[in-house]
Amino acid sequence: MLKQNPESQSRGRTPADVLVVGGGIVGTATAMALARTYRVSVLVIEAEERLAVHQTGNNSGVIHSGLYYKPGSLKAKLCTEGREAMYRFCQEHGVPHERCGKVVVAIREQELPALAELERRGAANGLQNLSRLSPEQIKEHEPHISGIAGLHVRETGIVDYKQVVAAYANAIREHGGEVRTTTRFLGVSARPQGLTVQTSDGDIECRALINCAGLHSDRVARLCGMEPEVQIVPFRGEYYELAENSRHLVRNLVYPVPDPRFPFLGVHFTRMVGGGVEAGPNAVLALARHGYHRLSFNLRDTLQAGTFPGTWRLMRKHWKTGMGEMYRSFSKRAFLAALRRLLPSLGMDDLTPAGAGVRAQAVERTGNLVDDFRIQGANRMIHVLNAPSPAATASLSIGAYIADLARREWEFDNRSAVSANSVA
Repeated sequence: MLKQNPESQSRGRTPADVLVVGGGIVGTATAMALARTYRVSVLVIEAEERLAVHQTGNNSGVIHSGLYYKPGSLKAKLCTEGREAMYRFCQEHGVPHERCGKVVVAIREQELPALAELERRGAANGLQNLSRLSPEQIKEHEPHISGIAGLHVRETGIVDYKQVVAAYANAIREHGGEVRTTTRFLGVSARPQGLTVQTSDGDIECRALINCAGLHSDRVARLCGMEPEVQIVPFRGEYYELAENSRHLVRNLVYPVPDPRFPFLGVHFTRMVGGGVEAGPNAVLALARHGYHRLSFNLRDTLQAGTFPGTWRLMRKHWKTGMGEMYRSFSKRAFLAALRRLLPSLGMDDLTPAGAGVRAQAVERTGNLVDDFRIQGANRMIHVLNAPSPAATASLSIGAYIADLARREWEFDNRSAVSANSVA
């Protein structure tokens, strides 16, 4: 267990050994890993009225295979481990899910080298029975999809991540932890052997803090006295949905070969576990961190992004791509044209507007998009500074990874080891 602080004991019971900021899928997975594995008290605080409101709640619900990620990267390791852990967790906790597989399709000759690289990465990341597809074989899986070559990825699946987070929260409470909503993080001050965290619900004493604040992770880090080398720049992803009488056009999941310059996967088709087929998303620079509508605007968010050198360098590098994404945001016809590269028979009447999500993308001052997960420790704290997709898929392995970092840093006792010693 964390070493006790006599000073805090004399002042009263410390509310939590570890405070987790952020009630999305990474924060709740981390809190659950700590509560289930170690003899520590855990408290999760979430600013919104409900858990999983932002990135998690607007996720398309894909259990990613690990196909895309550079072998040896944290994303590759934690996604492939977390994928199988997610399937097991959903099975054990009755969360609806399906291992349905997906097809990645090359449309042009120029995309074949990138498709071959995906196949190489998938094999290196341990995917089993990865199949290269001819045009005829693509149609065996997806009769209405056209392409010159493809990959069939059996490990990909679908799930509702809001239900996953609800199960995580139940597990936290079952192991003695607490989850508080409508509680905003305001700041932190150090004290001997611990921290005092200021929140909208009053001060909380804890021994350690883990920042899983997603869209606000860089701001929380700065309030904690850390100067992160990255800034969150929000990208909105907008979706259409196939009309009910058009859902038969897509059986499962269909993806294009992604542009290797970006950590986005391109507009694609996703059958959802609760029914329906999503089409999208695009990737538009948002003018608000909670900018779920194309006209959403927040002055503070815009000024912070606009005064960050990395934003301008990013825009200078990729202005042409950015303008295309923005045009597609305002033009249904342009969105349709992108989707018809995969599904030529798709028409305007086949698409109905759906929701949008905002991706918390970390950007370096150089203008480079941070591709891998980025997790840093400092002064009795751990900060998750970049955890976009596939963080939902990898959430159980991310949580275990952070919990192990915390154990080594803060000397927790293992719960099962303590139980065994007690029996002895």
